[in-house]
Amino acid sequence: MKLLKDVLLSEYTTYKIGGVAKQFVVVSTVEELSQVLVQLSRAKERYMVLGKGSNTLFDDRGFNGTVILNKIVDIEWQEESVRVGAGYSFALLGVQASRKELSGLEFASGIPGTVGGAVYMNAGANGLEVKDVIATVEYIDREGKTHLLQRNDLKFAYRWSMFHEMEGAIAGATFQLSRSSQAKQKQKEILDYRMATQPYKTKNCGCVFRNPEGHSAGRLIDECGLKNTTIGGATISPLHANFIENRGNATAKEIIELMSFIQRTVKERTGIQLEEEVRKIPFEESQDG
Repeated sequence: MKLLKDVLLSEYTTYKIGGVAKQFVVVSTVEELSQVLVQLSRAKERYMVLGKGSNTLFDDRGFNGTVILNKIVDIEWQEESVRVGAGYSFALLGVQASRKELSGLEFASGIPGTVGGAVYMNAGANGLEVKDVIATVEYIDREGKTHLLQRNDLKFAYRWSMFHEMEGAIAGATFQLSRSSQAKQKQKEILDYRMATQPYKTKNCGCVFRNPEGHSAGRLIDECGLKNTTIGGATISPLHANFIENRGNATAKEIIELMSFIQRTVKERTGIQLEEEVRKIPFEESQDG
Protein backbone atom coordinates (compact mmCIF):
# COMPACT_ATOMS: atom_id res chain seq x y z
CA MET A 1 0.00 0.00 0.00
CA LYS A 2 1.19 3.47 -0.84
CA LEU A 3 -0.20 6.60 0.77
CA LEU A 4 -0.61 9.16 -2.00
CA LYS A 5 -0.84 12.92 -1.55
CA ASP A 6 -3.08 15.50 -3.23
CA VAL A 7 -5.00 13.07 -5.46
CA LEU A 8 -7.69 14.74 -7.61
CA LEU A 9 -11.00 13.26 -6.49
CA SER A 10 -12.89 14.22 -9.64
CA GLU A 11 -11.09 11.31 -11.31
CA TYR A 12 -12.78 8.88 -8.92
CA THR A 13 -16.43 9.95 -8.98
CA THR A 14 -19.18 9.51 -11.55
CA TYR A 15 -19.89 13.24 -11.29
CA LYS A 16 -16.27 14.07 -12.23
CA ILE A 17 -16.35 16.79 -9.58
CA GLY A 18 -14.16 17.43 -6.55
CA GLY A 19 -10.84 18.86 -5.43
CA VAL A 20 -7.88 16.98 -3.98
CA ALA A 21 -7.68 14.56 -1.07
CA LYS A 22 -5.01 15.28 1.50
CA GLN A 23 -4.21 11.56 1.48
CA PHE A 24 -5.38 8.71 -0.75
CA VAL A 25 -4.80 4.97 -0.47
CA VAL A 26 -5.97 1.95 -2.48
CA VAL A 27 -6.73 -1.30 -0.63
CA SER A 28 -7.11 -4.63 -2.42
CA THR A 29 -7.48 -7.09 0.48
CA VAL A 30 -9.31 -7.29 3.79
CA GLU A 31 -5.93 -7.32 5.53
CA GLU A 32 -4.89 -4.06 3.86
CA LEU A 33 -8.18 -2.41 4.76
CA SER A 34 -7.76 -3.50 8.37
CA GLN A 35 -4.20 -2.14 8.51
CA VAL A 36 -5.22 1.22 7.07
CA LEU A 37 -8.09 1.64 9.53
CA VAL A 38 -5.80 0.87 12.45
CA GLN A 39 -3.21 3.38 11.23
CA LEU A 40 -5.81 6.11 10.71
CA SER A 41 -7.37 5.42 14.10
CA ARG A 42 -4.03 5.76 15.85
CA ALA A 43 -3.30 8.97 13.97
CA LYS A 44 -6.84 10.24 14.70
CA GLU A 45 -7.15 10.94 11.00
CA ARG A 46 -10.47 11.70 9.34
CA TYR A 47 -11.27 9.26 6.53
CA MET A 48 -13.94 8.03 4.16
CA VAL A 49 -14.26 4.89 2.06
CA LEU A 50 -14.90 5.24 -1.67
CA GLY A 51 -16.04 2.68 -4.22
CA LYS A 52 -17.04 3.77 -7.72
CA GLY A 53 -17.84 7.28 -6.55
CA SER A 54 -21.51 7.23 -7.48
CA ASN A 55 -23.99 8.94 -5.16
CA THR A 56 -21.07 11.08 -3.99
CA LEU A 57 -20.43 14.81 -4.32
CA PHE A 58 -17.06 16.02 -3.07
CA ASP A 59 -16.41 19.64 -2.17
CA ASP A 60 -14.67 21.77 -4.80
CA ARG A 61 -11.76 22.08 -2.35
CA GLY A 62 -11.54 18.31 -1.98
CA PHE A 63 -11.31 16.32 1.26
CA ASN A 64 -9.11 17.30 4.17
CA GLY A 65 -8.44 13.74 5.27
CA THR A 66 -7.74 10.27 3.87
CA VAL A 67 -9.81 8.68 1.12
CA ILE A 68 -9.66 4.86 1.06
CA LEU A 69 -10.43 3.46 -2.38
CA ASN A 70 -11.90 -0.02 -1.87
CA LYS A 71 -10.70 -2.45 -4.53
CA ILE A 72 -11.51 -5.69 -2.70
CA VAL A 73 -13.05 -7.69 -5.55
CA ASP A 74 -12.77 -11.37 -4.59
CA ILE A 75 -15.89 -13.43 -5.32
CA GLU A 76 -17.09 -16.93 -4.43
CA TRP A 77 -20.20 -18.50 -5.91
CA GLN A 78 -22.19 -21.14 -4.04
CA GLU A 79 -25.23 -23.15 -5.12
CA GLU A 80 -27.71 -20.42 -4.19
CA SER A 81 -25.57 -17.62 -2.76
CA VAL A 82 -22.56 -15.46 -3.53
CA ARG A 83 -19.91 -13.99 -1.24
CA VAL A 84 -18.24 -10.92 -2.76
CA GLY A 85 -15.76 -8.20 -1.81
CA ALA A 86 -17.05 -4.70 -1.11
CA GLY A 87 -15.17 -3.20 -4.05
CA TYR A 88 -16.91 -5.42 -6.62
CA SER A 89 -19.23 -3.79 -9.14
CA PHE A 90 -22.82 -4.21 -7.95
CA ALA A 91 -24.19 -3.93 -11.49
CA LEU A 92 -21.78 -6.58 -12.78
CA LEU A 93 -22.74 -8.86 -9.89
CA GLY A 94 -26.38 -8.59 -10.91
CA VAL A 95 -25.57 -9.49 -14.52
CA GLN A 96 -23.35 -12.44 -13.55
CA ALA A 97 -25.87 -13.84 -11.09
CA SER A 98 -28.66 -13.76 -13.67
CA ARG A 99 -26.47 -15.51 -16.25
CA LYS A 100 -26.01 -18.30 -13.72
CA GLU A 101 -29.82 -18.45 -13.41
CA LEU A 102 -29.63 -17.09 -9.87
CA SER A 103 -32.44 -14.71 -9.01
CA GLY A 104 -32.55 -11.90 -6.45
CA LEU A 105 -30.01 -9.42 -7.79
CA GLU A 106 -31.58 -8.57 -11.12
CA PHE A 107 -32.38 -5.10 -9.74
CA ALA A 108 -28.64 -4.44 -9.30
CA SER A 109 -28.24 -4.23 -13.05
CA GLY A 110 -27.46 -0.63 -13.96
CA ILE A 111 -26.87 0.60 -10.40
CA PRO A 112 -23.50 2.35 -10.78
CA GLY A 113 -21.83 1.50 -7.48
CA THR A 114 -19.90 -1.16 -5.62
CA VAL A 115 -21.23 -3.88 -3.36
CA GLY A 116 -20.03 -1.93 -0.33
CA GLY A 117 -21.78 1.22 -1.48
CA ALA A 118 -24.97 -0.71 -2.25
CA VAL A 119 -25.02 -2.25 1.23
CA TYR A 120 -24.19 1.09 2.87
CA MET A 121 -27.06 2.86 1.09
CA ASN A 122 -29.45 -0.12 1.00
CA ALA A 123 -29.58 0.44 -2.75
CA GLY A 124 -32.72 -0.60 -4.53
CA ALA A 125 -34.78 -0.53 -7.70
CA ASN A 126 -37.87 -2.16 -9.16
CA GLY A 127 -39.38 -2.82 -5.75
CA LEU A 128 -36.36 -4.63 -4.27
CA GLU A 129 -33.54 -3.48 -1.99
CA VAL A 130 -30.28 -4.90 -0.69
CA LYS A 131 -31.99 -5.77 2.61
CA ASP A 132 -34.21 -8.25 0.75
CA VAL A 133 -31.32 -10.47 -0.32
CA ILE A 134 -28.51 -9.80 2.15
CA ALA A 135 -27.30 -12.76 4.21
CA THR A 136 -24.16 -11.50 5.95
CA VAL A 137 -21.87 -8.47 5.98
CA GLU A 138 -18.18 -8.45 6.86
CA TYR A 139 -17.36 -5.24 8.68
CA ILE A 140 -14.02 -3.95 9.96
CA ASP A 141 -14.05 -1.51 12.86
CA ARG A 142 -11.52 1.29 13.41
CA GLU A 143 -9.40 -1.01 15.57
CA GLY A 144 -9.01 -3.41 12.63
CA LYS A 145 -11.25 -6.14 14.05
CA THR A 146 -13.47 -8.02 11.58
CA HIS A 147 -17.11 -8.63 12.48
CA LEU A 148 -19.33 -11.10 10.60
CA LEU A 149 -22.80 -9.64 10.91
CA GLN A 150 -25.74 -11.94 10.26
CA ARG A 151 -28.98 -10.87 8.63
CA ASN A 152 -30.69 -10.51 12.01
CA ASP A 153 -27.90 -8.21 13.21
CA LEU A 154 -28.42 -5.77 10.36
CA LYS A 155 -30.68 -2.71 10.32
CA PHE A 156 -31.87 -1.11 7.10
CA ALA A 157 -34.33 1.58 6.07
CA TYR A 158 -35.06 3.39 2.81
CA ARG A 159 -31.63 4.35 1.38
CA TRP A 160 -30.10 3.89 4.84
CA SER A 161 -28.22 1.25 6.80
CA MET A 162 -26.81 1.01 10.31
CA PHE A 163 -23.36 1.55 8.81
CA HIS A 164 -24.12 5.28 8.52
CA GLU A 165 -23.70 5.43 12.30
CA MET A 166 -20.63 3.19 12.61
CA GLU A 167 -16.90 3.88 12.34
CA GLY A 168 -15.12 1.41 10.11
CA ALA A 169 -15.66 -0.07 6.66
CA ILE A 170 -17.62 -2.76 4.86
CA ALA A 171 -15.23 -5.44 3.57
CA GLY A 172 -17.62 -7.86 1.89
CA ALA A 173 -21.12 -9.31 1.81
CA THR A 174 -22.98 -12.52 1.09
CA PHE A 175 -26.29 -12.50 -0.80
CA GLN A 176 -28.89 -15.27 -0.59
CA LEU A 177 -30.30 -16.06 -4.03
CA SER A 178 -32.64 -18.60 -5.60
CA ARG A 179 -32.69 -20.64 -8.79
CA SER A 180 -34.74 -19.26 -11.68
CA SER A 181 -34.59 -19.88 -15.42
CA GLN A 182 -36.18 -16.43 -15.88
CA ALA A 183 -33.43 -14.49 -14.10
CA LYS A 184 -31.51 -13.51 -17.22
CA GLN A 185 -34.59 -12.26 -19.05
CA LYS A 186 -35.76 -10.31 -16.01
CA GLN A 187 -32.32 -8.71 -15.61
CA LYS A 188 -32.28 -7.71 -19.28
CA GLU A 189 -35.71 -6.12 -19.04
CA ILE A 190 -34.68 -4.10 -15.97
CA LEU A 191 -31.48 -2.91 -17.63
CA ASP A 192 -33.23 -2.02 -20.90
CA TYR A 193 -35.79 0.03 -18.96
CA ARG A 194 -33.11 1.88 -16.99
CA MET A 195 -31.13 2.63 -20.15
CA ALA A 196 -34.26 4.02 -21.82
CA THR A 197 -35.46 6.15 -18.90
CA GLN A 198 -32.27 7.33 -17.13
CA PRO A 199 -29.21 9.28 -18.33
CA TYR A 200 -26.98 6.26 -17.93
CA LYS A 201 -24.06 7.56 -20.02
CA THR A 202 -23.80 11.13 -18.77
CA LYS A 203 -21.78 12.49 -15.83
CA ASN A 204 -24.17 12.23 -12.89
CA CYS A 205 -24.32 10.66 -9.43
CA GLY A 206 -27.57 8.73 -9.79
CA CYS A 207 -30.82 9.88 -8.20
CA VAL A 208 -30.35 13.14 -6.32
CA PHE A 209 -33.43 12.99 -4.07
CA ARG A 210 -35.19 10.25 -2.14
CA ASN A 211 -38.71 9.38 -3.22
CA PRO A 212 -41.16 10.87 -0.70
CA GLU A 213 -43.63 8.34 0.64
CA GLY A 214 -46.32 7.80 -1.97
CA HIS A 215 -44.57 9.96 -4.55
CA SER A 216 -41.82 9.89 -7.18
CA ALA A 217 -39.23 12.63 -6.74
CA GLY A 218 -38.56 12.64 -10.47
CA ARG A 219 -42.25 13.04 -11.29
CA LEU A 220 -42.67 15.89 -8.80
CA ILE A 221 -39.70 17.76 -10.30
CA ASP A 222 -40.94 17.11 -13.82
CA GLU A 223 -44.47 18.32 -12.98
CA CYS A 224 -42.92 21.56 -11.73
CA GLY A 225 -41.51 22.04 -15.24
CA LEU A 226 -37.89 21.93 -14.12
CA LYS A 227 -36.33 19.59 -16.69
CA ASN A 228 -33.37 21.23 -18.47
CA THR A 229 -33.03 23.92 -15.78
CA THR A 230 -29.37 24.91 -15.68
CA ILE A 231 -27.04 26.62 -13.23
CA GLY A 232 -23.52 26.94 -14.60
CA GLY A 233 -22.47 23.51 -15.82
CA ALA A 234 -25.20 21.69 -13.86
CA THR A 235 -28.41 20.70 -15.65
CA ILE A 236 -31.54 18.82 -14.60
CA SER A 237 -31.66 15.86 -16.98
CA PRO A 238 -34.21 16.12 -19.78
CA LEU A 239 -34.57 12.32 -19.60
CA HIS A 240 -35.19 11.88 -15.86
CA ALA A 241 -35.79 14.88 -13.61
CA ASN A 242 -34.27 13.27 -10.51
CA PHE A 243 -30.84 13.34 -12.13
CA ILE A 244 -28.57 16.37 -12.27
CA GLU A 245 -25.96 16.11 -15.00
CA ASN A 246 -22.51 17.65 -15.18
CA ARG A 247 -22.75 19.01 -18.70
CA GLY A 248 -19.25 20.43 -18.78
CA ASN A 249 -17.17 21.76 -15.95
CA ALA A 250 -19.85 21.92 -13.28
CA THR A 251 -18.70 22.66 -9.74
CA ALA A 252 -20.01 21.16 -6.53
CA LYS A 253 -21.28 24.64 -5.64
CA GLU A 254 -23.37 24.75 -8.83
CA ILE A 255 -24.77 21.25 -8.23
CA ILE A 256 -25.76 22.22 -4.67
CA GLU A 257 -27.33 25.49 -5.83
CA LEU A 258 -29.43 23.60 -8.38
CA MET A 259 -30.45 21.04 -5.74
CA SER A 260 -31.56 23.85 -3.43
CA PHE A 261 -33.51 25.49 -6.24
CA ILE A 262 -35.32 22.20 -6.92
CA GLN A 263 -36.18 21.76 -3.25
CA ARG A 264 -37.53 25.31 -2.91
CA THR A 265 -39.59 25.08 -6.08
CA VAL A 266 -41.11 21.68 -5.30
CA LYS A 267 -41.90 22.78 -1.73
CA GLU A 268 -43.57 25.99 -2.91
CA ARG A 269 -45.68 24.27 -5.56
CA THR A 270 -46.54 20.95 -3.92
CA GLY A 271 -45.88 21.38 -0.20
CA ILE A 272 -43.52 18.39 -0.29
CA GLN A 273 -39.97 18.72 1.04
CA LEU A 274 -37.53 16.65 -1.01
CA GLU A 275 -34.73 14.99 0.96
CA GLU A 276 -31.31 14.53 -0.57
CA GLU A 277 -30.11 11.05 -1.47
CA VAL A 278 -26.70 12.10 -2.79
CA ARG A 279 -23.93 12.16 -0.17
CA LYS A 280 -22.36 15.61 0.01
CA ILE A 281 -18.87 15.15 1.44
CA PRO A 282 -17.61 18.28 3.23
CA PHE A 283 -14.01 19.41 3.00
CA GLU A 284 -13.73 19.87 6.76
CA GLU A 285 -15.50 17.87 9.42
CA SER A 286 -17.11 21.00 10.88
CA GLN A 287 -18.52 22.15 7.54
CA ASP A 288 -22.24 21.68 6.99
CA GLY A 289 -22.98 18.84 4.60
